Amino acid sequence: MKKIIQVVKRVVVSGFLLYGYNLIAVNFNMILPINVITLLSIAFLGAPALFALVLFKILIL
Repeated sequence: MKKIIQVVKRVVVSGFLLYGYNLIAVNFNMILPINVITLLSIAFLGAPALFALVLFKILIL
């Protein structure tokens, strides 16, 4: 039960982190979608995953 609560907390915090990033990045037209894949990648990998998603957005798209 502790593990489930910890995972839910990480997903919620990553959702807030991604939402906060999108509030700042909307001025630069660099928003990232808030979906299951981005939330889970940021929840399990942390801030480096957010950095990697931003780099992917810059370099590929």
